[in-house]
Amino acid sequence: MRSLTVDSLNPAVRNVQYAVRGELAIKAEEYRVVLKEKGQDSGLPFDRVISSNIGNPQQKGLDQPPITFNRQVAALMEWPQLSQLAPNAFPQDVIARAKELYDEIGSIGAYSHSQGVPFIRQNVAKFIQERDGHPSSPDNIFLTGGASAGVSLLISLLISEQHKSGVLIPIPQYPLYTATLAQFSGVPIPYHLDEAHEWSTSIDEIKAALKKAKEDGVDPKALVIINPGNPTGALLRDETQREVVNLCAEHGLVLLADEVYQSNLHRAAEYPFTSFKKVVCDLGSPVPLVSFHSISKGVTGECGRRGGYFECHNIPDDVRAMMYKMVSVGLCPPLQGQICVDSLVRPPKKGDESYALWKEETTRIHKVLAQRTKLMAERLNNLPGVSCVDSPGALYLYPKIMLSEKAIAAAQTAGKEPDAFYALALLDATGICVVPGSGFGQKEGEYHYRLTCLCPGVDEYVGKLEKFHREFSAKYQ
Repeated sequence: MRSLTVDSLNPAVRNVQYAVRGELAIKAEEYRVVLKEKGQDSGLPFDRVISSNIGNPQQKGLDQPPITFNRQVAALMEWPQLSQLAPNAFPQDVIARAKELYDEIGSIGAYSHSQGVPFIRQNVAKFIQERDGHPSSPDNIFLTGGASAGVSLLISLLISEQHKSGVLIPIPQYPLYTATLAQFSGVPIPYHLDEAHEWSTSIDEIKAALKKAKEDGVDPKALVIINPGNPTGALLRDETQREVVNLCAEHGLVLLADEVYQSNLHRAAEYPFTSFKKVVCDLGSPVPLVSFHSISKGVTGECGRRGGYFECHNIPDDVRAMMYKMVSVGLCPPLQGQICVDSLVRPPKKGDESYALWKEETTRIHKVLAQRTKLMAERLNNLPGVSCVDSPGALYLYPKIMLSEKAIAAAQTAGKEPDAFYALALLDATGICVVPGSGFGQKEGEYHYRLTCLCPGVDEYVGKLEKFHREFSAKYQ
């Protein structure tokens, strides 16, 4: 009988690495179980695990409250009779919205159109058109089980020749991209962001990466831009966006615009968001563009519902038909995720009964995230051997840490990357789980870690980071 072993599996799967849910997250979960089972007798130097490794706003311990309007619409779609059983529990605009959706969808226990509910795709197209001032067609909208599902689909389609087709990705990058490229045997083509200039995107750096890839026999198929950045939070300037579009046109690249943090703007007047759809249309460019958005980020934070969409622009009909063929294999994206996408693109308006509460809730979340980000960056920058760009967007900070030769040697002895060694020691000492920069990519000899700005009790949280860093530095000085 043939045995099932790891070596007998698809080698592409064995090559997949995903740092956000990697070694540190697994160990953090083990600590969480120990604390739950043993409490004060755990023997650990902390009483709780702080999950700063992932942008999961409503996770237990982070506890960002859901937007009431979104949940009320979702509740009535789950059980429409609630509006009769509890007639005073729901605002009239919520009841009307749920009825409108039910009339279009019916029971959410049924499959929808594989591309997503047509009515919701129409609403997404209206949202995009109002945002950018350019037409958008529901035929070009694909609703997805989170933005990640759309990214995976596009990369799977673009890798036409294994180990030769490549995709340009920013470094540091969200590990979804390298993981998905590994899964489909594509080649990551890294281009480095400029930390000294607020993690800006350099066109010269992209050109150099393109040149090297072609010299190495790699066929560049697409360029990924994450805007606002993950893990950096950086926003591209309009001029840089135009240069990116023109470069894609020159080199025949598909532009993959990851824009899931477009509403996470901490200093919007200074660092506004402009979609690549608007830039491409303003230029009248023929560049093929796929733009991604999600309900998991922003102030919505509904990660577990798995909802998102992508829009195709300048994509030929026969290519779009291939996309449809592939999504139809999965039948349809989750209905509750689709319904939340509708709430994302159609929030209450002034004059609606739900507007005042929606405005209060969203304003509060934006304000808290901006305050935490500023405070954390300031205090991290005051630590010796730490520098941190004050992120203008997204949900994270990405500080650089200077590690001594003694610390690096200890990491090598332990068989760990130096920043992973630091992050594991941080987890062991404080219960704070972060992601080492080696999981996102960084320049040789540099070390970072990513942490979220979602954690409540920020003074205590940052205090633990400060105390650990000083003790770690003293130990390995």
